Amino acid sequence: MNAVEFQAVSKSYSIYDAPAGRLKELLTFNRLNCHRDFWALHDVSFEAKRGETFCIVGENGSGKSTLLQMVAGIMHPTKGSIAVNGRVSALLELGAGFNPEFSGRDNVYLNGSILGLTRRQIDARYKDIESFAEIGEFINQPVKTYSSGMVVRLAFAVAINVDPEVLLVDEALAVGDLYFRHRCMRKVHELRARGVTILFVSHAVADVKAIGDRAMWLDHGRVVELGSPERVISKYLAATAAKDSTYRLHEVESHAPRTAAAAIRAPEIVETIPNIDHRHGDGKARIIGIAVLDENGRPLHMLQPASRILVRISARAGAYVAIPNVGFMLRNQLGMDFSGTNTVREGYQIEPMQAGDIITVDFYLDLPELYPASFSFSPAIADGALDGYTMCDWIDNAVTLQMSRSEAETYGYMHLPCRIEVNARIRGASEPAPVLEMPLEKLIG
Repeated sequence: MNAVEFQAVSKSYSIYDAPAGRLKELLTFNRLNCHRDFWALHDVSFEAKRGETFCIVGENGSGKSTLLQMVAGIMHPTKGSIAVNGRVSALLELGAGFNPEFSGRDNVYLNGSILGLTRRQIDARYKDIESFAEIGEFINQPVKTYSSGMVVRLAFAVAINVDPEVLLVDEALAVGDLYFRHRCMRKVHELRARGVTILFVSHAVADVKAIGDRAMWLDHGRVVELGSPERVISKYLAATAAKDSTYRLHEVESHAPRTAAAAIRAPEIVETIPNIDHRHGDGKARIIGIAVLDENGRPLHMLQPASRILVRISARAGAYVAIPNVGFMLRNQLGMDFSGTNTVREGYQIEPMQAGDIITVDFYLDLPELYPASFSFSPAIADGALDGYTMCDWIDNAVTLQMSRSEAETYGYMHLPCRIEVNARIRGASEPAPVLEMPLEKLIG
């Protein structure tokens, strides 16, 4: 049995141009129509399995929060059917369900009661809730005196300590500090291990890749993509970049182009792309090849810990590119963006490119001691600075190489360079001074 099932669910809101319109409809028993329908969700179908972390991404206004509110039972669908199996604990809007006049302690008991817990059950969990929230004496103060961070700390502490079978998280962790976010993510992993079903809404795509089993992309209330987080996020980011590029107009494109005979060709060109999982961009320039080499330019078949490598990327301009920016993203085997760089980030300025120009950029990297896993390189070329650019071409996971095992054990993701010093031991005042042993003849003489 699935934990959550949506079958052709749609949700409509009535929009009135003026408050009087609602009154007119009431007085005429809805014979007079004074509203227009806004469909927040259109024919949405999916299922979240027990113990699965199901992530939902999309722009603001795409229907993500409406979907979670219907899972929580706060709203009901206009069309379709919803089935939820198990106790639901929700961390939705900041402080939703908290009475601002009540103290934090009172709200803990209030929320626990709403979720069906007895006072004895809440008593047994109260210390854990108070300890996780870490808001000190404010637990006994009215919630209206709390900062936004304190509210979400208490709300999350309650949500995870009521033994939920289905946990809903709607972007609530975005207001928390870094320390609290880390604790929350560790708790989410613990809940996953216990078999709790989690519906997770976030704009932090790294979090989605890290914890998601599956992901769904909503756009204007419709399901655009449903599947593995890696595939869904790649297509979502591609669409976001394409949409953003329409708002960034470069006046320099009006400059007179050079003649075709003046096209520049790089001396070293790579024209092989081993793999293309997904590709997006406006096409003003395109990646024509990528190679991962050793520092002497020989092809690599495996990465070595603590070695120097060369990532060579060639790109061709199809139109005028004012500020070419070539780079790549390094990902681990989980699809997490591990590290990345580009020419603008490194302070290297490339001359403007005309249609037909080819450029090759070499990135020399000193690899740390990384854990033995597979790593992929995703090359890209954009037009513009870091604070405003259009994506010309991006290729997901063009090259994948295995990291070999180092001689010493690697704990965690990598081994950081480390120097160890042992300080001289300082004797305590209570310790006796060392006895100097001398030959008897020395003492007598």
